Amino acid sequence: MATPPRPQDLLDRVIGLSEAAARPDLRTRLTLARARSTAPGVRAMVVGEFKQGKSMLVNALVTAPVCPVDDDVATAVPTVVRGGETASAALVHAPADGEPAERLLDDSLVRTPVPIHTLGRHVSQAGNPGNEQRLVRAEVVLPRGLLATGLQLVDTPGVGGIAASHSGTTATVLPAADAVLFVSDASQEFTGPELELLRQVVAVCPSVVCVLTKTDLHPQWRDVLRRDEAHLAAAGLALPVLPVSSVLELAAVRDQDRELHAESGFPALLAHLRTEVVGRAEELTHRSLVHDLSSVTEHLTVSTRSELAVLQDPARGDELIADLERARDEVDQLRRRSSRWHQLLNDGVTDLIADLDHDLRDRIRAVAREAEDAIDAGDPGTAWPELVGWLDQRVAAAVTESYTWAGQRADWLAGEVVDQFARDGGAALPELRVGGAEDVLAGLVALPDLDAGALSVPQKLLIGMRGSYSGVLMIGLLTSLAGMALVNPISVGAGLLIGGKAYRDDRLQRLQRRQGEAKTAVRRHLDEVVFQVGKELKDLLRGVQRSLRDLVTDTADEMHRTLGDAVRATQRTTRTASADRDQQVRALRAQLEQLTRLAREVQAVRPAPAAR
Repeated sequence: MATPPRPQDLLDRVIGLSEAAARPDLRTRLTLARARSTAPGVRAMVVGEFKQGKSMLVNALVTAPVCPVDDDVATAVPTVVRGGETASAALVHAPADGEPAERLLDDSLVRTPVPIHTLGRHVSQAGNPGNEQRLVRAEVVLPRGLLATGLQLVDTPGVGGIAASHSGTTATVLPAADAVLFVSDASQEFTGPELELLRQVVAVCPSVVCVLTKTDLHPQWRDVLRRDEAHLAAAGLALPVLPVSSVLELAAVRDQDRELHAESGFPALLAHLRTEVVGRAEELTHRSLVHDLSSVTEHLTVSTRSELAVLQDPARGDELIADLERARDEVDQLRRRSSRWHQLLNDGVTDLIADLDHDLRDRIRAVAREAEDAIDAGDPGTAWPELVGWLDQRVAAAVTESYTWAGQRADWLAGEVVDQFARDGGAALPELRVGGAEDVLAGLVALPDLDAGALSVPQKLLIGMRGSYSGVLMIGLLTSLAGMALVNPISVGAGLLIGGKAYRDDRLQRLQRRQGEAKTAVRRHLDEVVFQVGKELKDLLRGVQRSLRDLVTDTADEMHRTLGDAVRATQRTTRTASADRDQQVRALRAQLEQLTRLAREVQAVRPAPAAR
C-alpha cells in the first residue's frame, strides 16, 4: 500500500498548476500557506502566582540557567525562549512615548543583543525595579532538541504578585498562546484565586496542563496532588496535574542520571509537550494547509470542468454560461457591503463594543465600591501600601475577566459570520484564532503616595495647647469673677478637656482629609484603567472585524475570479473549431484527471510526525 503524501510535497505541484492557469492570487495564497507550515512557532506560556517556581521550571526544561532564580528574585519582564543554531539573548524595549503601543509577542520589534549571563539584571525585579528599563520582553535562543520543533517557552511574571501590570500582561496575551503550563508549588493545594485564574485560562487557551512544582521540598506533595485533582474535578476542569522537581531534573542532567531524571517527573511533562502541544499544533497547521490545497484545487477544477463540458456537448454552452454567470452574480453579492455576513459582522462588533464597555465599567465600579468601603473602614494613610497592592490585584482580576469574556465573544462572533457566509453560498473558510492584546496596564501612572498621618509628640502637644488655650482663658475669666486667679485648677482642667477635644477633632479632620485624598486617587486611577483598557478592548474587536472582513472578502474574491475565468473559458470554447475540439478535449481530460488525482492525494495527506 502506497504511503500517503505529506501536504508540503504537494505544494509545488499545486503552485505550478496555479501559475499555468494564470492565477497569481492562488499562487500567493499557497506561498503564504507554505511559510506558515514551515515555521509554525508553538507558544507555551508558563503561568502562575508569585514565587511558584516558574523560572526554575523553564530552566529545567531547556537545561540551561536562562531565567534568574533566587529566593529574593522575582521575574518582572516576560522571557521568551526559542530554538536556534547558536545561543544568544536580546532585550526588546517598549516604544517611546507617543508611539503606537506594540504587542508583547510581536516579532517585528527591534532587539538589543546582550550576553546571556547578564539577563538577570534586566528581567528581575531586583535588577529592573518596576521595569524602569521599559522592556517589553527578553528573548533567549538556544540549540535544544525540544525547541527545534518550533516550541517557544514564555516565562511570565507572577500573577497577583508584584504589580497589576504583570497580571495584566499575562492575562491579555493568553489568547495568543497555543498552550499554557499552569504552575503551582506543592506547599499547598490550589487556592481560590488560582482556580479562578485556571477557569479563565481554560476559556481562552486550547491546551492547558497543571504542573505541581517543588516536590523535592515538600514530602506531602502526593496529598497536595490528590487535593488539587479533587478541586479540578469539583470545578469541572478536566486538566492533568503533573508533579515535577526542577532541582532533581537539573541534577539529573548534570550527572547524566536516568533514575534521577525519571524521579523528577519531567519525562511525563516532556512527553506532554511533544504530543499534546507540539503535536496538536502540527495537526492544526496540517489541517489549515490541507484546507488551502483543497480550496485551490477546487478553484482550478471549476474552469477546467466547465470548458470540458462545453467541448463535449456544444449545445449546452449557452446554458452552462448562464449558470456560471448566475453563480458569479451571487458571489458578487457576497462581496458587497449589503451582504448579510457583512451586516452581521458590523452589527455584531458594534453590539460587542457596547457590551464590553458596559461590562468593564461595571467591574471597575465594583472595585471602586470595595476600595471606598475599605478606605472608610480605617485609616488609609497607615494601610496605603497594602491597599494599593490589593487594588492592583483587583484591577488585574477585573481586566482579566473582561479580556476572557471579550475573547469568548469574539470567537462566537467569528463563528456566526463564517456560518452566515456559508449559508449565503460562500466557500468553507479556515479556522480563525483571535489573537492576544497588548500590555494594557503597563502604561498606567502609579498611585501617588499618601500621607501616613503620623504626628510627632511636639506636634501633638502643639495641637492640644492651641485648643486648650481658649479653654483656660475663657474659664479663667469666669472664675476670676469669684476672686480666683486666671490660671487655677478649674481653668486648667477645662483647658485639658477642650484641648483633648481639639486634638480629637483635628485627628478626625486629618483622617477624613486622607480618606478623601485616597478616594480621589483611586477614582482617578480607575478612570485611567477604564480609559486605557476600554480602548484596547475596542481595538481588539476592531482587529477581529478587520481579520474576518479580509478573510471572507478574499475568499469571495477568489470565488468570483474562478467563476469569471470559467465563464470566459466556456465562451472561448463555444467558438472553437471542430478540428481543434478533439485535441482540446484530450488535453482538458488529462488536466482534469490530474486535478482529480491531486484532490484525492490532498485528502489523503498525513501530517508530519511530532519530534521526539
